[in-house]
Amino acid sequence: MTLDFSVVTDVWQSLVFGALGTLFLAMSGMIIAMVIGVLGVAVLRAQLAIPSFLVNAFVEIIRNTPFLVQIFFIFFALPLAGIRLNPTVTAIIALGLNGGAYAIEIIRGGVESIPKGQTEAGLALGLHKGEVFRMIILKPALRAIYPSLSSQFILLTLTTAICTSISAYELTSVGQRIEAETFRSFETYFTLTGIYLVISLLTMWLLSAIGRRAFNYPDR
Repeated sequence: MTLDFSVVTDVWQSLVFGALGTLFLAMSGMIIAMVIGVLGVAVLRAQLAIPSFLVNAFVEIIRNTPFLVQIFFIFFALPLAGIRLNPTVTAIIALGLNGGAYAIEIIRGGVESIPKGQTEAGLALGLHKGEVFRMIILKPALRAIYPSLSSQFILLTLTTAICTSISAYELTSVGQRIEAETFRSFETYFTLTGIYLVISLLTMWLLSAIGRRAFNYPDR
């Protein structure tokens, strides 16, 4: 077998755009996931029966079903109800919902780690519950769970590869097109593996740098 990596080097621009597509899907999905996570935890802390039940049901459904089934449901089943979305929008929504379920659990764990005394102190100072949650609970909780959220973002970035199943534009879809045109499977997927590894390592380094800057304040 003779290896020929020119089949991927000749189309390096397509691979770059594919990698950017992957990062776009991951970042968009993570933004939605963080919004869902924060709002979900706020609902749970309000201890309203029906909203809390719906949030918990959402978390259990998403966490106990495959992402592939979730994205297929949005893309193929919702049109039966008159809701038609293009592949990119579908991928972002699916990633956001999937990441949101895990973000709720991660953020809830961080919030519950904050001593109740801090909440009581905030209320004693005259702050209302929303201000206490935002200023006294959420930021220390985010500091504690930031490594877990960073890992979830990297996992979500790698999960974007599944979005090629609905023809969303990202790195794996570009690789599949290259492989279909050249029949060079080893060179194509070896290159994709290297690109995903670089993306993950760079993302990990960037998130670590952001974390050190954003949460660089004394514990006491």
